[in-house]
Amino acid sequence: MSVKFQYSIPEMTKRLFGIAAPAKKNFLFSTLASIIGNLAQMGLMGFGALWVLSCAQKLPASAPPAAVFAVGMAVSGLLIVICRYIEGIASHTGSYSLLAHMRVHLFETIRKLAPACLADYQKGDLLSIAVADIETIEFFFAHTIGPMFTVILLPCISLALAFHYNPLFAAALLPVYLVISIVLPLAAIRAGRPVGLRYRDRLGELKSLVLESVYGIKDIQIFGHGPQRLQKVLEQNQRVNRAAHGLTLHQQAVSSAPTFFVYLARILIVAVASWLAAGGAQNPVGTVVISFVATASFSSTQSLTTVISSLLETYAAAERLFLIEDAVPQVVEPENPQPIGPVSEIRFEQVRFRYPGAPSYALDGFDLHIRAGETVGIVGESGIGKSTILRLLLRFWDPAAGKICINGVSLRDVSLSELYGRIAVLEQDTFLFDASIAENIALGRPQASMEEIIRAARQAGVHDFISALPDGYQTQMGQMGARLSGGERQRIGIARVMLQDPEVLVMDEPTSSLDALHEKELLATLHRYYTDKTVLIVSHRMSTLAGCDRVIRLEGGKAVPVSHTGGEGIQR
Repeated sequence: MSVKFQYSIPEMTKRLFGIAAPAKKNFLFSTLASIIGNLAQMGLMGFGALWVLSCAQKLPASAPPAAVFAVGMAVSGLLIVICRYIEGIASHTGSYSLLAHMRVHLFETIRKLAPACLADYQKGDLLSIAVADIETIEFFFAHTIGPMFTVILLPCISLALAFHYNPLFAAALLPVYLVISIVLPLAAIRAGRPVGLRYRDRLGELKSLVLESVYGIKDIQIFGHGPQRLQKVLEQNQRVNRAAHGLTLHQQAVSSAPTFFVYLARILIVAVASWLAAGGAQNPVGTVVISFVATASFSSTQSLTTVISSLLETYAAAERLFLIEDAVPQVVEPENPQPIGPVSEIRFEQVRFRYPGAPSYALDGFDLHIRAGETVGIVGESGIGKSTILRLLLRFWDPAAGKICINGVSLRDVSLSELYGRIAVLEQDTFLFDASIAENIALGRPQASMEEIIRAARQAGVHDFISALPDGYQTQMGQMGARLSGGERQRIGIARVMLQDPEVLVMDEPTSSLDALHEKELLATLHRYYTDKTVLIVSHRMSTLAGCDRVIRLEGGKAVPVSHTGGEGIQR
C-alpha cells in the first residue's frame, strides 16, 4: 500500500502546539514538574553514589559529611513522587480540555462541509475520527510536550557534569546522547509513519463496516446474508491485525534499539576511566558519579524513543483530522449577505449541476419559476435528479452554471441561517435523535414552549399516540425509535415542520414508506394547514402529487410540464 502524506511532521507538530496554546499554563506546570522530577531522579542516583563514596572515605576531606548526601537522596525521592503527581494532573487536565474543544471544532467543521465535501467519507470513519482519533491525539498533549523539553535539558546537565570531571567522559557520552535523542527518534518517525497511518485507516474501515452492519442487521438477517457479512468483517479484521502487527514490530524495534546505546554508554564510561587509570589519572569519584547520573539521565532520554513510537499513531490520527478541518467547503457563507424578506418567488435559471465523479449532469439547463403560495410537484424516474433540485434549493451544493434566486437574490448571497429559517424539509425518512419526543419535535425551535409543541403534534395527528406512551412527550427515542412505524415517525417529522412554521415546505418522497391510507392522511394534514404556504414536492407517486397547482417531469436534466395529475391530494 502506497501511503501519501499531506502534512510534514514539523508542520503537524507546530499545529498541535498551536492547538495546545489555550492550556499553556497547564503544560508549563507539567513541563516544569517533568524537568524537576527527572533532575531529582538524577540527584537520587548522584547523591547515592556520593553517599557510598563518603562512607568508603573516598571523598576529599573538604567534602560534606555522609548525612548530607543521605538527606539529598531523601529530598530527591520526595520530589520525584510530588513532581510525577503534578505532571500527570496538570498535563491531563489541560489535555482533556483541549480534546473537548477539538470535538466541538470538528463538529462545526463537519456541519460546514456536509454533505458535499463528506460524500467520500463513510459514517463509521467519521465517527472514528471524531472519537478515537481525537482521543489518540491526547497522547501528544499529555505525554509528549514535557519529555520534549526534558530530553534536551537532562543530557546537557549530564554532559556538563561529565566535562567537570574530565572532558573525555563528555566526549564519550555526547555521540550516544545524539543517537538516542535525535538520530533514533527521527529514523523511527520516518520509517514508522506509513505504518501508523495504515493502521488508523484500516481501523477506521473496520469501524465503518461494523457500524454499517449494525445499522443493516435487520436486512442482513432477512436475506440470510449473515455468513457473508461475517466473512467480510473477519477479512477486514485480518487487515487491521496485519497493520497492527507491523505497528507492533516497529514499536518494539524502536523501544529496544536505545537499550544497546545505553549499555554502550556505560561501557564507554568504564573504558575512559580505565584508560585514565592506566595513564595514572585515577578518578574513582568521577567514574562512579558519572555512571550513576548518566544511568538516571538515560532512563528519561531513552523514554523519548518510546514516546516517539506511540506518536506514530498520534501523527496518523492528526493527519486524518486535519484533512477534514482543512477541506474547503463547497458552500460558504456570503461575506455581505443580502436579506430576502418574505418569500414571494423562487427561480431556477438555466441551472447545470453534476455530482463529483458522475458521468453526466443531473440538471442541464433546468428552469423553474415558483410563486408564493403555489404547490409544485416534481416527478421523474429514479435517479433522474429530482432530489437534486431540492438539495440545490437548500444549498447543500451550488450549481456549476446558472443560478437559483429567491425574490431576485441569488442563493449565494443569502445567509444560510435566513435560508433555513424560511424553508423546512420533510424527507421520506424522518431522523429521530436520541432525545425526548418533545426535543425531537422542537428541533427547529428549541425555545418553543410545551404548549406550542403539543399544538404542533395535534396538527400532525400524533398527539394521541404520544400521550398514550408511559412517559408521553418525555419518551426517549433511544428506547422507542426502532419500534415506531414509518407513519408515526413521519408524523413526528410533520409536527417538527408545523412547529417551525416555515414559508416554504420542501418534501422529498414524503409518502414512499407509507401505505395508501397513511398517504391520504398526510396529504389531508398538509391541505388543512398549508394551503397558504409555498410547497415543493418530489415524488415518484402521481397520487402524492395530485391536486398540485403544477406538476413538472424531469427529463434529460430539464423541466417538462405535465398536463394532468389525477387522484386526490392537496386541494385548492
